[in-house]
This record gives sequence, structure tokens and C-alpha cells, in this order.
Amino acid sequence: MQKTWQRLSQQPQLQAPFRVREVVIDTIRGFFKTQDFLEVETPLLVQRPSTETFLDFFGSELRMAEGQRRPGFLTTSPEYAMKKILVAGFPRVFQVCKSFRNGEGRSPKHNPEFTILEWYRTQADYTDIMRDCEELMLELVAAVNEWRGEAVMPDVEPTLQYQGRTYHLNAPWPRLSVAEAFEQFAGIEVEELLDEVALPKRAATKGYQVTDATSWEQAYHQIFLNEVEPALTQFDRPVFLYDYPTSQAALSRRKADDPRFAERFELYLGGIELGNAFSELIDADEQEARLKADLELRRKEQRPPFELDTDFIEALRLGMPPTGGIAVGVDRLVMLLADVPSIKDTLFFPVEDVFDLE
Repeated sequence: MQKTWQRLSQQPQLQAPFRVREVVIDTIRGFFKTQDFLEVETPLLVQRPSTETFLDFFGSELRMAEGQRRPGFLTTSPEYAMKKILVAGFPRVFQVCKSFRNGEGRSPKHNPEFTILEWYRTQADYTDIMRDCEELMLELVAAVNEWRGEAVMPDVEPTLQYQGRTYHLNAPWPRLSVAEAFEQFAGIEVEELLDEVALPKRAATKGYQVTDATSWEQAYHQIFLNEVEPALTQFDRPVFLYDYPTSQAALSRRKADDPRFAERFELYLGGIELGNAFSELIDADEQEARLKADLELRRKEQRPPFELDTDFIEALRLGMPPTGGIAVGVDRLVMLLADVPSIKDTLFFPVEDVFDLE
């Protein structure tokens, strides 16, 4: 089977997505630097990864000449380190870097090594990050269109063409709460959604595989991934899915008017999840309790346990200002802007090539 570099050498017409990729990353850097964001670099190899319950990590070991050894993990996100930089006194930071997730399998939207964009701004919340997303996307579309030689028409509504569909980009973009989405697309009202006993029972009546050991989280993800997320493809605009149950937003602050939910959103376009954002949780005690609960859930799910990043908690104790932040999948952005069906079409070395997978 031909590898990507071989196909590109023989079919130069396949090279365009890689030019788009360069335009996207250059535009991202320009967008944030004109707003006085500091571009930072943080470690990809860490001793204590995040506590996210359903993620698998790439593990290694640090060996020192004097005989010391420490476990090592490739990060799924630079989030913890970037927040420590905020505490150090830098109010606006961004980063474009590699991140890693194991065990997710292969799909048009996944590669175990991927490029992530994260940015954080202090004295802000998730609504400010929504506006950032809207402005950044418009800049990206304009930059890619200019690279293609298309004239900029200031009086024409900005659109994105992807896989035969037209997506309208004028802001503000639609906002749909998770509670509204479960009711609209799965027929589940908020009280049932949040009930630890009722939701697994409802999942069973819908035909999902449910046993006495099925947790609320498992039932939630079964319904979300099979009914809610696919329904977002019907939108012809980007859409913010916001206000997640607090258990699904371990790093996000609770809503003041309804603490059952947290100030988190995910951004979808064409049914593809592009970004995950929070009004960041800055209370050290609450954050420590949530992360410990995640570690306990990992143990119950028989996933490899990790140590808590106590350095992160100490940073919060020192004091992090109110902050909004987000992680965005750059490969998926490029896929949309280059109008290709898979992120493999945007990577010089997808996992299939690196590991000789069929």
C-alpha cells in the first residue's frame, strides 16, 4: 500500500491540503499575536497526566544517570502547564503543539498523534471564548480564500464549502444547551438526564447495552454519541453546545444559577467537534476534589491509575484569575478548510504510515 509521501510525489494535486495547513497555522499565530497573546511551549512528556476518566495515554519511563526512574506520559493536552503560566503572571497565552491519545481507534476524525491549539485569556469566561472562535474562523476562511486567489467580497456573507454542503459563518452562531439537546434529539428531559438511576434505565429502553454495572457516565455517553452528536449535522452553521452536567466538566466552574451544570461548551461544524472550552475552575479545593473523583472513577473502570498533579493544585492555591480557555483540533480545522473527508488527508505521516497498518 502506498504511503502518503509516495502518493504526494506522484499526484501533486493532493498537495493542496498541506498548503492550507500552513496558511491555517500562520493565521492562527497572527490572530493571537495581534491581540497581545504570548506564544508558549510546554512539555509533551510529563510525570502526571490529566485525570480524564475515559482517555488512554501513551506511557514511558524517565531514566536518570544516577539511577532515578519516574513514569512518563505523553500529554493529551497542555492545559495544566498553560494554567501554571497564567498563575506566573502572563494574562493571555496560546500554544500550537502535538498531543496524544491512545486507544481511540482509527476514523476520519482521529489520529493518535494530533495537533492542538489552546488559548487562555484571564478576566474572561466561556462566552468570551465563543466570540474568539467566531472571529478566528472568519480570519481563517478569509486567509484560505485569499491563498486560493478568491476575491474578498465585504458585503457577501462568509461561507464555508465542505463536502458538498454550504455552511454560513456570520456571527453570532447558534447556542444549544446540553439539556436542550437531550430533550430535542433524544426525548430526555433534564430531570431524567441528571438522575443516576433513571438515565441508565432510559438507555436500556432505547436498546443500548446496559447491565447492573452500567454507570450514569456510560449511559450518558451512549446516548450523547449515538443520538445527540449525530443530530448536530443538521445545522448549516457552526453551533455551540454548552452548559454540560458538572460531572462532564471537571475543569470548569459551576453555573452560579444552576450548579448542576458547568460553564463548558464544545464547538461543532458539519457534525465535527472542533473545540472544547471552559470558564475555568479556579477554586483549588473544588478542583482537587473533582480530580480525585475522576481518579477514583478511573480505578472503578479498571483504567490505569495516575498520581494527581499536586503542582497544578498548588498553582490554583497561589491564585489564578478568572479565565476562559479552549482546546481546538487543528487537524480537523484544516480538514474542513481544505474540504477533504479525513484528517489523514492533512497529515504527511498518519498513523497508518508510521506503524504500517493495513
